[in-house]
Amino acid sequence: MVFDRPQRQLPNHQATQRHPSAKSQHKNPTNSGSHNKGGDNNPPPSPWLGHPYDQQPNPHPTASFVEYLRWMRSPDSPYEDGTKIEILTKAETGNYSQRLKVLTERTRQLAGNENCIEVTCSWRIRVGGHRGPESILLPAFDALGMPYIPSSTLRGVARAQALRELQSEAEVAKYFGSLEAEPGDRAGKIIFFDAYPLPQQKNGGLAADMANNLWKWENGNLQYSANPNAFFSLRQVTFLIAIKPTAHCSAETLHQVRHWLIQGLTQGIGSQVNAGYGALVEPKKQIERGFFRVNFTLQGQLIHGHQRFTQWTWNDQRLQWQMRGQPQAEVRSTAFKSMLRYWFRALGCGILPTAEVQRLEGLIFGAIQPQPQQGYLRVRVLNGQVTQPEARPNHQGRNAPCGEQQGTLVLDYSLEVPDSQKENLAQLAKTLTWLMFHLGGIGQGARRPCYSRRNRERAPWWRGSSLIPKEESPFWELPDTARKFQTLFKRQLHNFYRAFSQLTQQPLFPAEKLRGGAPTRERWQEAVDRHCKIIVCSGEEEFDKPFALAVLHSPEFKIRNRRDQLDYDGRLCGSVQPQVQPSPVWIADLGEYQVVTVFGATQPPRNQYLDELKRRAREYYQLWPL
Repeated sequence: MVFDRPQRQLPNHQATQRHPSAKSQHKNPTNSGSHNKGGDNNPPPSPWLGHPYDQQPNPHPTASFVEYLRWMRSPDSPYEDGTKIEILTKAETGNYSQRLKVLTERTRQLAGNENCIEVTCSWRIRVGGHRGPESILLPAFDALGMPYIPSSTLRGVARAQALRELQSEAEVAKYFGSLEAEPGDRAGKIIFFDAYPLPQQKNGGLAADMANNLWKWENGNLQYSANPNAFFSLRQVTFLIAIKPTAHCSAETLHQVRHWLIQGLTQGIGSQVNAGYGALVEPKKQIERGFFRVNFTLQGQLIHGHQRFTQWTWNDQRLQWQMRGQPQAEVRSTAFKSMLRYWFRALGCGILPTAEVQRLEGLIFGAIQPQPQQGYLRVRVLNGQVTQPEARPNHQGRNAPCGEQQGTLVLDYSLEVPDSQKENLAQLAKTLTWLMFHLGGIGQGARRPCYSRRNRERAPWWRGSSLIPKEESPFWELPDTARKFQTLFKRQLHNFYRAFSQLTQQPLFPAEKLRGGAPTRERWQEAVDRHCKIIVCSGEEEFDKPFALAVLHSPEFKIRNRRDQLDYDGRLCGSVQPQVQPSPVWIADLGEYQVVTVFGATQPPRNQYLDELKRRAREYYQLWPL
């Protein structure tokens, strides 16, 4: 399908819970109006391509997503990204229930009720290997545009599981057939049917989704660049799976293949299975518990998924239309996997060459380059939910409490991890998770703890995010004082490096082998290296901000911007101009004290910030270097 002819544009029509006690637990735009200042000469971009017979298409609610693709704007349009969001939002409202009812009833009649299985995806699933326009032909669609799982995919899932258990192609061929097998085994003994979503959701569970690869390896160096990519996946959908015996299939063979299929589906199918996608289980059955799990609460700016289209807005300065999207809060396992990956990389880069860190990162978390690999670790979130929406950015939202999300983080082994490495991986992942919870937040605003801005005149009323474990076990218990926390943190860090050393089969002594190139005022590496400092401190809270954040935002660390106004210093707080640069300072508020990580801490103004923090602090102890 080619889109190469841009045409004329047609008009288209709560209060936050700071950690009350470290001892008790590490606890606790809308745009109204269209602003169509472009005037009649600059109508807002339309998602529809000009067409000689239908210049203002109005697809029927039962039209499939494939139908929408016919009208999609050319990829070289300057409004490509906004149009993509608008199309996805429109297509999401489709009504396929009648068609899905016909398809699933047909499957039951052909296969027989006794050969049908219902399996449910607790979060999202992406199936299909096509690369359609903008890579959004996911999940797979059948010839009429209905989302489905092809029968070939299901056969592959069952066969792969059989091969894992039997370890013999010849034995597997007795069930699935092979041209190289004995004459009686050349044909498979089971018929697999295409699987369709049950018509419980009008659109079959079709839901806009988003991936944003913030960090990427390039020539051995890490590059930061936001790159949001919108696409479709299926959310919380139940599929009807069916298999049927051939005339040469015994009841035992059918039962065995059904077992392999269910086992394989439980492991997950499609893409991103290690990041929480694709696990399918029978009703009333739980996804495997994994080797580690923790209940959590997230407060503040929350984790967001895709943006929902709202309207086009004319920009008088740029003289162009801009798409106004509304971020959708969602508890996403991908955010947790990305944050674990971030801290693994930061810790690894302090003691190993970057090329070795890149290799190990791919081994544990998976990678696409230099070669695709699944990775050892699987990350899922169960029962994720938004328990308190974010405060609206208007005056009515000023007195609203901060947003809140909850769920259960589950870590598990992938099928790639050797048995000999499982214990080492579990130790490394557990301590890495502990460090993640105590070094910063997650999602938008992860580098700052949740704090109120309600003493200002304009929204947003809350910034930052606090990630809080909701567990009573000794593993998560925090000491009362910063001094005691210093001892605990160092013990967890030693545990991490010990597990790291055992997993990589090489001696790692961070105190003796610290790496890291010399930073400058303007440049630093996000690595826990010899130029990084991590401290724990306590002091007086100011302006509804915990002590460490109040000092960071104090007037002496602000600079004059291009408008000669006092503003945050990008070399401390990050910046968006002239290019996006993340803040080198992470702050986690643990209630009685804060943990502060400063990359490139040997250069001003970062060393000056640490000096001032130490001068004003009630307690101040170094956690890193050890």
